[in-house]
Amino acid sequence: MRPMVAVVIDDMGLDEARSQKVIGLPGPLTLSFLTYAHDLPAWVDRARTAGHEILAHIPMEPLDAAHSSGPGSLRVTMNAAEVRAQLAAGLDGWSGYVGVNNHMGSHFCQNRKLMDAVMAELKSRALLWLDSRTTAATEGKAAAEAARVPYLERDVFLDNVDSVDAVLAQLKELEAIGRQRGAAIAIGHPRDTTIEALDLWLSSLEKRRLALVPVTVLLSPQPAAKR
Repeated sequence: MRPMVAVVIDDMGLDEARSQKVIGLPGPLTLSFLTYAHDLPAWVDRARTAGHEILAHIPMEPLDAAHSSGPGSLRVTMNAAEVRAQLAAGLDGWSGYVGVNNHMGSHFCQNRKLMDAVMAELKSRALLWLDSRTTAATEGKAAAEAARVPYLERDVFLDNVDSVDAVLAQLKELEAIGRQRGAAIAIGHPRDTTIEALDLWLSSLEKRRLALVPVTVLLSPQPAAKR
């Protein structure tokens, strides 16, 4: 069996031109649309028609207050009920997504009680959790396991350095992890350099003997709930 790799592009839907270029890449990619992007149903329709899988990109509070996570962000000053209500507001009104991942969230994701509230809402909607791992101290995995929410974690960030060569180097790292473990997940963003690097790399997958898959293919079976 070929090593499986999933490529997630988040922050989708704000930059319309670049988001459309990402949709035009060969897939299946997993595209994560910010919950405050305009006309989400139309974006989802275009992306799914092109063969891509969809996530909802949920804004969460970062440690650095100088960086805004955007409208509708989940914040550590909220209580559990407020978190669930804010998350529901971001998810209602559109559909077609299989799960969520966090936009920023290095502060919020460290709060186990509030992450438990996130998982309760995801469980009620039968959605998966993909942890972007914006902090090594994330409680996402533990909270998801406790709530029996299907979860995945990011292995590689593609474009912390905004150059084609840097993205290609990160894609090599993704490939190495995939060959070692059998599967790996990368997260990138709708940037010109990322799109250019992905276009080159995706055209070489057959030669590299890699299988590009949507993130749901990488989910492990979840244990049955105890009765």
